[in-house]
Amino acid sequence: MPANPKYLTKSPWHQFAKISAGILGGYIITALLHMLFAIWVPLHNEVLITSVFSLFIVWCVLLIVPYLFENGWKAWGIYGVSIIFLYTLYFFANKNNPFI
Repeated sequence: MPANPKYLTKSPWHQFAKISAGILGGYIITALLHMLFAIWVPLHNEVLITSVFSLFIVWCVLLIVPYLFENGWKAWGIYGVSIIFLYTLYFFANKNNPFI
């Protein structure tokens, strides 16, 4: 059964915003979450090994979330605020970096 056209996004810019927020924004948020988790947990090697699987699962969830918004730029706004917040946490928690 085809989708009802009144629920589909008409603007190509909103479609682009949703796709790019899902792919780029979702991946950046997922990577920052796993980097923060690796910093906070004492066994960072195990977190980095496990993140191969969990990163893909969380990214798939965050790939779907922008399609729940009516406007794609709102999704980018929320993802942008989340990225800035997570990066700020990572910057200040990066005293003893296990990645170096």
